[in-house]
Amino acid sequence: MSDLLATVPEQDSPSGGRRRFARYLGGKVGGGLVSLFLVAVLGFFLFRVIPGDPVRTMTRGAPVSEQQIQVLRERFGLDQPLWKQFLDFIGNLLRGDLGTSYTYSRPVGDLIVERIGPTVLLVGTATALAVVLGLWMGSRAAWRHGGAFDKTSTSVALTLWSVPTFWLGLIVLMAFGVGVGPIPGLFPVGGISSPDTPPEFLPQLLDVAHHLVLPSLTMVAVIYAEYLMVMRSSLLEEMGEDYLTTARAKGLREDLVRRRHAVPNAMLPTVTLIFLRLGLVVGGAITVETVFSWPGLGLLTFEALRVPDLPLLQGIFIVLAGSVVVMNVLAELLYRVLDPRVRES
Repeated sequence: MSDLLATVPEQDSPSGGRRRFARYLGGKVGGGLVSLFLVAVLGFFLFRVIPGDPVRTMTRGAPVSEQQIQVLRERFGLDQPLWKQFLDFIGNLLRGDLGTSYTYSRPVGDLIVERIGPTVLLVGTATALAVVLGLWMGSRAAWRHGGAFDKTSTSVALTLWSVPTFWLGLIVLMAFGVGVGPIPGLFPVGGISSPDTPPEFLPQLLDVAHHLVLPSLTMVAVIYAEYLMVMRSSLLEEMGEDYLTTARAKGLREDLVRRRHAVPNAMLPTVTLIFLRLGLVVGGAITVETVFSWPGLGLLTFEALRVPDLPLLQGIFIVLAGSVVVMNVLAELLYRVLDPRVRES
């Protein structure tokens, strides 16, 4: 028996599979940590090239002397050499300290925690709607490729995909918020809630949902096309496979062949794309939040750019770019779980 076990290849044994997965996981996590470090380095030097003096911008219009400006520079550490500022930044970052905002005089971490909730709400709602819409339209377009629905849906999706987000947001804001001609505005033009809303849970919830409609609609219109096109392309590749011919030969209805066999296999690239794009969508919320005055990280970034508030910009950049890195690692791991061919490689 021992001789028989000795002939089993290591990769086919359970322990060999676990070691192979551990190596794979370690490689991906290690690569992610290196990427996060590079993000931190880039985040520090990127905002040092932004034109403008933070101290003079904050004191613009105020009767301050050069001596007072120099005191503010020393307080913010801007009088130190660049290499010394960088070492201090990395040291603080390793301790979990993102610095103190010039504008708000508060820890950057606290400001990000306050604003991340509205951003997650907006991005999560828009992504969920875009995924459902994109997958449904993509599968129907592929199954009837070349037809009227396929041509119309792909043309509309690609057109919206190519439109600048801020421009589309302004159009949506004017059409459904301000109103056009005799048609009144149906939705709020900005913010996340109305000050006169009763404090009860249900009225507050409905008010937030009312404010959420226009910014989420704008994001959905821009991002759903990518899911549609990937799903359409994946399903078109699956439609020529032999297993679908076998399913039809067994007498299954065309609708069942599509839903039970073709679509699940075509979902693999799309599921991976959802995770890959989720981090990028968070960063893409900057323009939408600015147009609709949505109090999330996007609007906070716009406010920080006007100074420029270097610690706040660095902190937001690390959070947004870090979310992209984390989602990429999760996508790699998820694809290995979903696709047996990757597990066996």
